[in-house]
Order: sequence, then structure tokens, then C-alpha cells
Amino acid sequence: MPAPVPADGGDLTEVATIGASLTIGVAVTVPEPFGSAIQDARAALGDPLARAIPTHVTLLPPTEIAAERLPEVRAHLAAVAARHRPFRMLLHGSGTFRPVSPVVFVRVEEGAQECRELEAAIRSGPLARELAFPYHPHVTVAHGLAERVLDAAAGQARAFHAAFAVPAFTLSWFGADAVWRPWRGYALGGR
Repeated sequence: MPAPVPADGGDLTEVATIGASLTIGVAVTVPEPFGSAIQDARAALGDPLARAIPTHVTLLPPTEIAAERLPEVRAHLAAVAARHRPFRMLLHGSGTFRPVSPVVFVRVEEGAQECRELEAAIRSGPLARELAFPYHPHVTVAHGLAERVLDAAAGQARAFHAAFAVPAFTLSWFGADAVWRPWRGYALGGR
């Protein structure tokens, strides 16, 4: 029988249920108006995931955990956030993981080292796991599309430029409808 997902003082905007396990991810959310601009560009390219994934820089890729471990995971994330300071992020230019993976992204020009440090700290303790590829902070703008579309995405992303403060990271969960939903934010510096 599914157990209710506990609300965190209004962090969860709708009531959801989970079974014995759930899939979570942790990321730096790209704020507005930049987040919507990237989602709009993805949608215009025909990317079916454009609206299902909030614009972000991944710190922990999709990870399945036992629902009963959620309090431990939350405590771990709070401790990680408390040990790291807010930082500035600059997104600029494009890159790709092709031919290894059909992904085009916006590069993290400033804030990449802070993301690496956060990623290593988050992917420890109760969230320790191996990665399929080495960690590389980025913002995906196209994934799994035809080569010509990936080429167009790379061309469009070259001119993208966004600078913003990163005061927190976000724990999200993957719903049965294949949509990622932000769940709880963790302020950096323990604020």
C-alpha cells in the first residue's frame, strides 16, 4: 500500500503517494526568466521532455531510494547545504556530449567548481552511488533528438548568456506521470 509523501511546510504543492521506493534528483534550479527561455527553446526544437523537466544543473542524477530512507536523505542534504556557501553562476555558450550521448547543453562558465564540490558531497553517505559518466555541470537544451536538430540547438545555445546567484539547491521527485517536481529547497550556508 502506498504511503503518503510527507509535506514539508508546503514544499509539496500537491498530495502524492509513493510505494516502497521513489526516484529523486538534486539540482540547482535555473531561475526565471532564464529557465523558461531554455524550456521554450527545447519545446521549439520538438524536445518532448521540454516541459517535464525544470531547467537545472544536475547535482544528483535520478536515484532510486527506499521511501523509509527519506528522513536520512533529507538530513544529509541539509548538512551538505549548511557546509557550502552561496555562489554565482554564469551560463554561456554551447557544448555537446556527442558522439557518446545525444545531448547538447549550455556550458557552466562560472560556478562549475562549486557544482563539482556540491555534487561530490551530495553523492556520499546515504546517496553514495557510481555514475555512468564523469560529472560535468551543464544545462541540457536538447536530448535524444535527430542530429540536425541537435546541430540547430548547438547553434542557438552559443548565444545564450545568463548570470545569477545560487542561494540553494533543490530536491525533486519523479512522478508516475514522468514529470519531475521540485519538492524541497536547501539553502546554502545553513540560512
